[in-house]
Amino acid sequence: MMQLRTRLFTSIAAIACASAGTALAFQDTDSTGPNEDEDIIVVQGRAQTLYKIGESTTGKLPTAPLDSTQVIQTINAQLIRDQGARDAQDIYRNIAGVSLFSYAGVTARGFRQEEIFFDGLRGDPYVGFNVPQLFNIERVEFLKGPAGMLYGPGAPGGLFNYVTKKPSEEFSASLRGIFGTEARVGGSLEITGALPMEGSAGRLGIFYEDRNTPRELTGSETTIYDGGFSQELGFAKLTLQATHIEQNLDGNRLRGVPVDDDGNFLTSRRWNHNEPTDFLDLVSTNLQARLEGEAGSEVTWDATLRWTDAEQSQEYHEPRALIDLDADGVPDLVGREFRDQFRAEEQLSFGANLIWARDFGDVQNRFLTGVEHFHEDFDGDFKRTRFSNDFVTRFLAGQSLPGDIQPLFLQNPNYGTTDPTQYDRGPSDIRASDQTRSGVYVLNETTVGPFTVVGGVRYDEYEDRNLTSDDPNDDFSDDNVSFRVGGIYKPVENVAFYAQFADSYVPQGASNQNEQPFGPFDPVTGTIVEGGINAELFDDRALLRIAVYDIVRDNLLQATGEISDGGINILAPVGQVTSTGLEVEFIADITPDWVVTASYAYNDARITEVADNIVIRDGVGVPGISNSVGDRFANAPENAFGFWTRYQVPAINTAFAIGGDYVGERLSFNNQIVQDYLTVDASIIWDNGPFQVLFRVDNLFDEEFAESGFLERTGHFPGDPRGAFIEFYREW
Repeated sequence: MMQLRTRLFTSIAAIACASAGTALAFQDTDSTGPNEDEDIIVVQGRAQTLYKIGESTTGKLPTAPLDSTQVIQTINAQLIRDQGARDAQDIYRNIAGVSLFSYAGVTARGFRQEEIFFDGLRGDPYVGFNVPQLFNIERVEFLKGPAGMLYGPGAPGGLFNYVTKKPSEEFSASLRGIFGTEARVGGSLEITGALPMEGSAGRLGIFYEDRNTPRELTGSETTIYDGGFSQELGFAKLTLQATHIEQNLDGNRLRGVPVDDDGNFLTSRRWNHNEPTDFLDLVSTNLQARLEGEAGSEVTWDATLRWTDAEQSQEYHEPRALIDLDADGVPDLVGREFRDQFRAEEQLSFGANLIWARDFGDVQNRFLTGVEHFHEDFDGDFKRTRFSNDFVTRFLAGQSLPGDIQPLFLQNPNYGTTDPTQYDRGPSDIRASDQTRSGVYVLNETTVGPFTVVGGVRYDEYEDRNLTSDDPNDDFSDDNVSFRVGGIYKPVENVAFYAQFADSYVPQGASNQNEQPFGPFDPVTGTIVEGGINAELFDDRALLRIAVYDIVRDNLLQATGEISDGGINILAPVGQVTSTGLEVEFIADITPDWVVTASYAYNDARITEVADNIVIRDGVGVPGISNSVGDRFANAPENAFGFWTRYQVPAINTAFAIGGDYVGERLSFNNQIVQDYLTVDASIIWDNGPFQVLFRVDNLFDEEFAESGFLERTGHFPGDPRGAFIEFYREW
């Protein structure tokens, strides 16, 4: 491991030297002439208005890339538009070190990551199994590495912060229409501008899209209503927002497609384990209020409150066993259980920050302090009529009795031969819980000449309660102190070397502390050491980022594949996992009409300490994780590479763009291979002032691949086959 880390840090120096040499090669050969200054202005303008972003606020202190000890990668509105992205899964490929895990979850720097923030506040209006939509999102920022000092508990690979669209006094309006494969049809309307009252602005947005999705029997119908109002109050600016989301997914919740041990699909990638009557429906309402202002010339402050009420109902058939009917060594059908689930979540999230910036002679100093509070209630209110998590666990390999669940064939699936209305669903299994997260933090940044030092500390309190249990041992409460220290050295204005140390802490949820999953379990802890270089090259036409890191994480849990008598996944601790990696990101205007983004990530995530393979509870042995020291961690690719390039032809008002996404070989939780893949996407953008047309093709060469692996019984998640759409856009 030490040799590997040495090689990685040596790679930074080599790449940095190569970049410096490349900078000379990319300089304009004609450095004189009457148009020199004008050309530079055009190039810098394109760099700032296309894919390269200046300051980011996800690090709490507004900071430019070269002045930060943390790497924050931004997917802005232009890149979202050029790639025709509709939901979060469409943009993951742009982020070095990030690949799809499942639903809205990703693998980031070797670890599963599912934490989502909106406007800097904890809380997911999409309730986990629905993927965030991008209609009302201005940009997506991914903060890499542990962010516990700033955001509290979370995975050490990073976190997503979705920055929503706000009202503006400057008038703008847009109308979109979309038509595509899989019977895709939809459109949107957005309008914002000043209102009659002085200092006020409003925003209104409506989005609708209906389409089939590639898996058999599946479809997606999404409606979003989004509104906002802002008012200058003199001492502060008040912004009010309201968003209502309805999403109906037919034939869901989706699992994977079974594979052999080499990762080859055993049937069509369009195969679905669900019945035609299965569904996953979401209704979510979100209200947000934000105040932001200044106190003199040195102090800025903000306070944000968000309330979310979401209901997610689903009926689906969970794969439980692969059945080899003719004993030829190849599974023929899947035994299934039926799940009727309803989740009602109410979230309240609050955050406030105060920044004091003052120079003391040659010393520049910024001080941040903040508080956060998050409460999530899973038990709903008495007006709701059902909170069931019902499971039918019987399945038969041969003849099935009336009311039992029919197994499903992998080839020529026998959809419709089982009738969920006839199932004996049994009594409701009500699981109600709530969680509370509260934190207070301080951070100080001091700059003297070329040196910047950053240090921060945070104190958190956590409480998780199991409201359906009278056993106090099923509840969990704790507190924690998180640290972050870092430094920057800028030998010249456009090059910065940085390093940081941080830790992370995640309490196990209340549902994992009771006896059914064989809890309680110790909290998950982690540390990171990271260093790198950020550089703006070629007269600010390019941004280069190189980072190396070493993350150690303890007490991770994984599902054993077994189910308790109460229908809960039995869990076991892995032990310790160490993730070491290198990331390179590059964004550049090669010419005034040619923009390139590229990223490469190397990651070596392995188990470095393993817990006992048998977990004993009340004299019963439960199989633990079968991996041993030195094994690769599940769903963590060793190599990943992505690029996106856009070339503008001004004479015809048209841009041509193409991108690729390569993800290396991985292992599933059951050590089945998840094969490497390369997909290519392309866009043609015609832009004639207020009128635009986007033609988009995804998976241009119709590559058959798995985006991620899971358990053997649930298979690998297949990537989408080739698809295309055309979007018409009119703005005012």
